[in-house]
Amino acid sequence: MHYNISFPNLGIYLDHVGKSISIFGFSIAYYGMIIGAAILIGFLIATAEAKRTGQNPEDYLDMGIVGVIAGIAGARIYYVIFSWDLYKDNLLSIFNLREGGLAIYGGVIGAVSAVFVMAAVKKKSPFQILDTIALALLNGQMLGRWGNFFNREAFGEYTDCLFAMRLPVDAVRPGDITELMRENMQRIDGVSYIQVHPTFLYESLWCAGLLIILFLYRKHKKYEGELFLMYLFGYGAGRVWIERLRTDQLVLPGIGFPVSELLAGCLVIVTGIMLIYCRRHCRKRNEKKKVDQYEPVPTKIKGKKPPKWDDRLFKNR
Repeated sequence: MHYNISFPNLGIYLDHVGKSISIFGFSIAYYGMIIGAAILIGFLIATAEAKRTGQNPEDYLDMGIVGVIAGIAGARIYYVIFSWDLYKDNLLSIFNLREGGLAIYGGVIGAVSAVFVMAAVKKKSPFQILDTIALALLNGQMLGRWGNFFNREAFGEYTDCLFAMRLPVDAVRPGDITELMRENMQRIDGVSYIQVHPTFLYESLWCAGLLIILFLYRKHKKYEGELFLMYLFGYGAGRVWIERLRTDQLVLPGIGFPVSELLAGCLVIVTGIMLIYCRRHCRKRNEKKKVDQYEPVPTKIKGKKPPKWDDRLFKNR
């Protein structure tokens, strides 16, 4: 197998990009190392945000452990369900995470489900918790996509654009190679290469941009749950067009439509409506609160003429 990866139109050539390292004879996959690092950094982000908002950071250590387990389980279950043909003849391979096979949407579903359960147990607001972990989730998705880089997976169709990525054919799963890739296959020094969209990179950069936006906005949020809704809306909007480029899509059985693209589109519509509704509801609530907090000065003041209606003063209770 050849281990080189290149971005020829950017002038980047990496001669050896392995999938794992060996420590004392034990092989550790880069994919797992990246996921582990993303989880650790996610813990730091969530606890820091909890401290900033006056919550107990230790609560997020407890909830984080449950959330990580639920997230990984959800990500794997989601992937296996829509890739059943890969596992039906070898059920034990379902538990082999070292070769990849984690679906982000499944991870989010698992983690969010765990949040509502833990919030009920600890008697906390699930929406406040979701806002607190929104940045951590985005960080995990931004970093986690680089596991796909080392595994040579989650790439798109053939392209010769600026960011085109060139991969040796023998390092890629045969099922991920399309007819268009084969038609444009290149042979260099006796090695066959395909050239594809690095969709893992597109998604990582998209998540990085969204992470910056949420980080700057977090101090200005109007209600609990707003950051999480913005995260779902922004991520879904990016995933709609990125998923369209991929060749390893998980599809709905019998229909053949990419399940993640469908889910992303539904997320954009639903969360977009919720963001508009909640913002309007929040504005009306604040206006009512403002009226309730103020009362007009009596129109008759002893020894003075009453003020005109447009000069009416207001007194804070």
